[in-house]
Amino acid sequence: MKQLYDVNAFDCSRITARNYSTSFSFGIRLFKKKYRPAIYAIYGFVRFADEIVDTFSDINQKETLDKFKKDTAEAFMSGFSSNPILHSFQKIVKIYDINEEYITAFLKSMEMDLTKKTYSEREIRDYIYGSAEVVGLMCLKVFYKGRPNEFDKLTYPARKLGEAFQKINFLRDIRSDYLDNGRCYFPGIDFDNFTVEQKRKIENNISDDFTEASAGISKLNSDVRLGIFLAYNYYVQLLKKICKTSPQQLLNQRYRVSNLIKVFILIKSWVYFKLGMI
Repeated sequence: MKQLYDVNAFDCSRITARNYSTSFSFGIRLFKKKYRPAIYAIYGFVRFADEIVDTFSDINQKETLDKFKKDTAEAFMSGFSSNPILHSFQKIVKIYDINEEYITAFLKSMEMDLTKKTYSEREIRDYIYGSAEVVGLMCLKVFYKGRPNEFDKLTYPARKLGEAFQKINFLRDIRSDYLDNGRCYFPGIDFDNFTVEQKRKIENNISDDFTEASAGISKLNSDVRLGIFLAYNYYVQLLKKICKTSPQQLLNQRYRVSNLIKVFILIKSWVYFKLGMI
């Protein structure tokens, strides 16, 4: 019955990914099957922690996050958790030798969301590393199990891709982050006086991140390259859409890529992949 419990735990992580992000979960389905359970488990773990600090403002969030951290540590020690998300995550951490430092950095960033409202340049670098870059590194550990040399070569572009994704999320979620929660993830920016020039500077910075990240996508093994390329193209399209908006529009509306455009991006990505253009 232990095997059945494991299967059920991984199913819970898969369902979590599909319920929360159709785009991300579809990208995972483009990976070779052997990689999918582990990536779902990573997504489930980071999603549950993020929900604690972002969604449930009517509870004691610090206490709840502390309990989540304690439960995580206990799951690693015992090899079991009654929380199926944590159970599946602890298994893949051991199977793929995922660095404890990545998990610590991630949870530190989640803690920052409970207290920090504005960030210095150093603080936001630390926050982005923990909240996004290490997630990409965890996935890279799965893709390159037992292949440290290849992992090391792809570490930098993987971090830049996570950084680009996170910064776009910051722009897209300004309305909820700033107006609802009082958070500003861009040092020196006053969103009450957000200018076109400031917005363009942020967008150009993200474009530079994408340029550095794209060099690594073509070097990924073919088992996962299409799924990552698809996610990359989704976010590039979202950035293009954001670039066409005014600062005020960005403060008043959360932008997304339409399902029709997503289908077009999927077809284009698949064609590029089949033609060996990535």
